[in-house]
Amino acid sequence: MNIALIGLGGMGTVHYHNYRHVAGARVAAVVGKTEADIARAGEWGVPIYPTLTALCAQVEIDMVDICTPTFLHKELALEGFALGKHVLTEKPIALTLADATAMYAAADAAGKQLYVAQLLQFSRAVETLRETVKKETYGKPLDACFERLAACPGWTQGSWLFEKDKSGLLPFDLHIHDLDVIVSLFGKPRTVGYTACGGAQKAYREQYRFQYGYEGLTVCAEAAWFNAAIPFTARWRVYFERGMLICDAQGLTGYAADGTVTPFDVEDAVKIPTGINLPPTGWFLRELTHFVECAKAGEASQVVPRAQVLAVVAVLEGIEA
Repeated sequence: MNIALIGLGGMGTVHYHNYRHVAGARVAAVVGKTEADIARAGEWGVPIYPTLTALCAQVEIDMVDICTPTFLHKELALEGFALGKHVLTEKPIALTLADATAMYAAADAAGKQLYVAQLLQFSRAVETLRETVKKETYGKPLDACFERLAACPGWTQGSWLFEKDKSGLLPFDLHIHDLDVIVSLFGKPRTVGYTACGGAQKAYREQYRFQYGYEGLTVCAEAAWFNAAIPFTARWRVYFERGMLICDAQGLTGYAADGTVTPFDVEDAVKIPTGINLPPTGWFLRELTHFVECAKAGEASQVVPRAQVLAVVAVLEGIEA
């Protein structure tokens, strides 16, 4: 399967290095215009074109992979479908439900698939949580709490990431990871509440606490770009009728009511260097392998299905950034 990669920054670099390990797939060409893009394409030894249309006129392509800033996703996806290609886009799919719906409609009209790269779904910890909820290993879930906290990403200060109409700010960029997991496990919440704060010198909210309402279940989450030099922190816990799962820096552990403690092995057997300042991991390999296999079969993803993607965007669109 030939891939056209659009966006040669950090995430595009991660995707490129992982495609080298995906059986039956290769980055056949890339789209870029800047000197940095041209240099990177030369380093990778792949042809570069100024537009996707120009690329597809010269290279046989099966799927387009969009790793650009969020505000460019829709127009590039529509171009890909107009050219008769499957499209994979980095999260978030778009910043409005109307745009996301239009992208899926274009895929349907072209008879192609649209995939959204929600990475956490391909971590072994979330896979274990999904199976635990499905099988009711510890009974029904009663409460869940998710945290995703970071120092403000200073390396992008002044960039598109801090413009609401281009990134959606903290809810769409950071909290979306946990919300996607929440919706995949429990469905779209019946109610959404939140508090938020931010310094007077900031044009955006720096920290949120969310409360999602379900029947018989409470779910809360916190997400932040703190004006504090804290280490990145991502952790969650889910309390069930007969036990609890806790995922943190120590790994994933199950605590049953009968005293049984189960340390789960959630390490990937194969970890691929990302090419940027992220440690080697198997998450991206598992993610891209899944989408390539779906595209080869011309099938929708059952891991990141349309209804889930649209439900997440609908919730996020209602949150003031």
